[in-house]
Amino acid sequence: MKICIVGAGAIGGYMGAKLALAGEEVTLIARGAHLAAIQQNGLQLITSEGEQNFVPAASIAATDDMSQAGPQDLVIVTLKTHSLPAIVQPMRALYGPATLVVMAQNGVPWWYFHKHGGPHEGQRIEAVDPGGLIEANLEIARVIACIVYPAAELIAPGIVRHLEGERFTIAELDGVKTERIQRLAQTFNHAGLKAPIRPRIRPELWVKLWGNLAFNPISAVTRATLLDICQYPPTRELARQMMVEAQTIAQKLGIDFGVSIEQRIVGAEKVGAHKTSMLQDIEAHRPTEIDAILGAVIELGRLTDTSTPHLDTLYASVKLLEQPASL
Repeated sequence: MKICIVGAGAIGGYMGAKLALAGEEVTLIARGAHLAAIQQNGLQLITSEGEQNFVPAASIAATDDMSQAGPQDLVIVTLKTHSLPAIVQPMRALYGPATLVVMAQNGVPWWYFHKHGGPHEGQRIEAVDPGGLIEANLEIARVIACIVYPAAELIAPGIVRHLEGERFTIAELDGVKTERIQRLAQTFNHAGLKAPIRPRIRPELWVKLWGNLAFNPISAVTRATLLDICQYPPTRELARQMMVEAQTIAQKLGIDFGVSIEQRIVGAEKVGAHKTSMLQDIEAHRPTEIDAILGAVIELGRLTDTSTPHLDTLYASVKLLEQPASL
């Protein structure tokens, strides 16, 4: 299968290495020193057990020009949501008649209300698709939903370290178990990437988002780890209040979480002294995923006539931290 990874950083590099090692024809879209290292030396993957796997330069293509890659069978987009509007037009060079596009982003996805059913069918979420640029350039029939669970880091140009997790939950947007989603799952599974197919992916999406929308912004503002936030009663309560507001929105959209808020907080606490990705972005002076993780939830609050005072406060605080004068 011809597979292109758009955004071959930590997660994209991990997926690209696993798929290439399994014999797939992989092209990585990367840039800068990382691109140069892959082109010259190939891609190195260090597993969570410390094993070193090498994909030689001759066995994996890498470029910063999508038009050079040509049409693909599968495109996996691992860029963060705020980067999507800038790449959806050039990404069209990767499409053939039956090309699938796996969207692997955190937060509320731009496709959320497509093939959703109900009163909000087709509703655009401005926070994650401003002006509808993504929708205009990516046919919804191509899109496969994906929830990313593994953690990885780019420790040097051309070198990815896998930290934990192998699961990439996938689904058709309408939940149908099509032949193409089954082929995709087989491809992922063959490469050692667990790919369960869900008939209803949106509830699982919300459960992951539920913790992220609270703990990521709180950590970015306070510089605290998950353990710190959960063990300090005022911030634990703040996280709970944020999750209550989000749960109210989700329930109005027909979502049943299946776990309690306390269970979700305890799960975060067990992760320990971990810096969230949003805190890492703030410390590295990078844009955060605040609009996908929290801004879009607030927009859904307005859509469902739900008050979100705690979410609003943390959103404003992180957006201020993103301003150039604050970085």
